[in-house]
Amino acid sequence: MNKNKLIIVLLFLALLILIISIMLPGKLKPTKDLRGLSVATFAGGCFWCVEADFEKVKGVEEVISGYTGGEVENPEYKEVSSGTTGHREAVQVFYNSEEVSYRELVQYFFQHIDPTDAGGSFHDRGLQYSSAIFYSNEEEKQIALEEKDKLENSSVFEKEITTEVLALDKFYNAEDYHQDYHDRNSLKYNFYRKGSGRDSFIDKNWQKDRKEVKEYYEKIGEYDLSKLNPLQYKVTQEEGTEPAFENEYWDEKRDGIYVDVVSGQALFSSLDKYDSGTGWPSFTKPISESSVVEREDNGLFLKRTEIRSSEADSHLGHVFNDGPDPSGLRYCMNSAALRFIPKEKMEEEGYSNFLGLFDN
Repeated sequence: MNKNKLIIVLLFLALLILIISIMLPGKLKPTKDLRGLSVATFAGGCFWCVEADFEKVKGVEEVISGYTGGEVENPEYKEVSSGTTGHREAVQVFYNSEEVSYRELVQYFFQHIDPTDAGGSFHDRGLQYSSAIFYSNEEEKQIALEEKDKLENSSVFEKEITTEVLALDKFYNAEDYHQDYHDRNSLKYNFYRKGSGRDSFIDKNWQKDRKEVKEYYEKIGEYDLSKLNPLQYKVTQEEGTEPAFENEYWDEKRDGIYVDVVSGQALFSSLDKYDSGTGWPSFTKPISESSVVEREDNGLFLKRTEIRSSEADSHLGHVFNDGPDPSGLRYCMNSAALRFIPKEKMEEEGYSNFLGLFDN
């Protein structure tokens, strides 16, 4: 009899604990195995919406809503939403970097927020709802600043881009009832999202007649990156550098042009190529000023000027001020980022408009 009572009491306690655990909004850790994944942190207003948007991205394995940017430890939702903690509503995106890059996530983020609103996001007002990119290292910082600059110089928005780029300190997971809110409470979520003005803003500002930057962002998807070998991919997509003197074109002397290995865009001519003694193909100038783009590169504890192709945004190399006359410049390129087309094959491959370069 006593044993039966004990069993009943234990079962009752177990049931009570289960009910309490379901009812309490506690902050639970993700149940997925996130080891080996890269992490990116963004604040773009209501984290329900930002989480839902990022979960649509191929290569993203998990998105966690939370709080970051303030000094209050273990903040609660009511505290953060009051605007007194210095924290923003934010998300951490766990992603497979072999399927989607950090740069692509930053680009996607900008397309799903209002980056011109310093006072909040859409219906929600206050610092706690304003946009920011939180970087974990210098590479993420540089990419975020580059993408912000691209958007600033585009014609998509007339207003200043106010999204902040900040160093990540601590990230606190939000309460469990906020996680996957768009799935758990789809009716309330859809009602909120529609009323917030987020989607109408996105549709208005990224519509066809004002989508120049969107087209630029999506352009890389038009090229078949699977055709690249590992070194070509590492150089063009991950800003890698090939070995000196152990590359295809450092000693190439034939007449012809060098094109982007990703897009086929004409970049350099053999007429401007010279032996710099560095072991990499070097040129005094590009085939056209519009064919390349310069970016500041502060990696390796050095301030350098990176050169990228203007169409596919491929990393090509760097430019230095130690070249010969007439330009005094040395465009030091990676062979892996280029494809050489000999003069005699230029017409066959569709580059006959550049044959005039060799008339003299």
